[in-house]
Amino acid sequence: MSFSSDVKEELSKTNNLNKKDQVQMELAGYLISSNTNKNKKKIRFSTESEYNINRYAKLLKNIGIDDYKIDIKGKTFYIDHKVPEEYIQVSIDDNINIVKFDRSELLDKALVRGAFLGGGYVNNPEKKYHLEINFSTEYNLDEVCDILQEYEINTKKLVKEKSYTLYIKEGEEISKILAFMGGNSSVLKFEEARVIRDSSNKLNRLVNCETANFSKTIQAGKKQIEDIKFIKEKRKFSELSESLQEVANIRLKYPEASLAELVEYMGGKISKSGITHRLAAITKFADELRK
Repeated sequence: MSFSSDVKEELSKTNNLNKKDQVQMELAGYLISSNTNKNKKKIRFSTESEYNINRYAKLLKNIGIDDYKIDIKGKTFYIDHKVPEEYIQVSIDDNINIVKFDRSELLDKALVRGAFLGGGYVNNPEKKYHLEINFSTEYNLDEVCDILQEYEINTKKLVKEKSYTLYIKEGEEISKILAFMGGNSSVLKFEEARVIRDSSNKLNRLVNCETANFSKTIQAGKKQIEDIKFIKEKRKFSELSESLQEVANIRLKYPEASLAELVEYMGGKISKSGITHRLAAITKFADELRK
């Protein structure tokens, strides 16, 4: 299964079915997701997950709705039931909106968990960081984003052509919302993958940086050698001071050496900064000869 499926499986096993107020809020989360709509005089929820449809059915039973029907078409499960008017409102255009409800941290968690189970997705963290929850209306999107902001979970919104999406692309924020919804095992898996991925990215950055620095060292050394050879061709090498001649001869002998290596070759009697200044003076002398 995918990481997203694993997360949803864990959340669907949350042991709170004996808490009616939490059950109501989790169901409300499902109902405001993009996978729920009003079909004639009933609500229809669809999903390709069997454990998700089973969770939804358990929530209905626990609030006293036994008159529901589950159908399967291809890979998709459908469940139809009456409108629980005490938890949601259905507008004239059949949009489903959450109603105002009692607030507590447990109820907020249940609502967000239901919304994610109903219309959410999270990427495999080994590839990229992306979590999203799709809602039926912009009103529902705003409500959930505001709730998460109260718990310092930063989200972003995307609204276009009747599509209302909450999304997160930062690893730390995804970890926080997974923990908020109750996905403790998922958080551990996510953090493990995150450490490996971030370490790999850091290593790649270091390698790229070292490669770039090595390339700069080679290019700089090539230019310095060209300058020294040019000075000798013009028979002006003797006009350089003894200290500049010493550095010039070491550079010719070790054309690919770094500054640190040149310091070693000179017995450590001069610093990298000192060698840099002397090589710069040689380049300046060569440039003046070229004029």
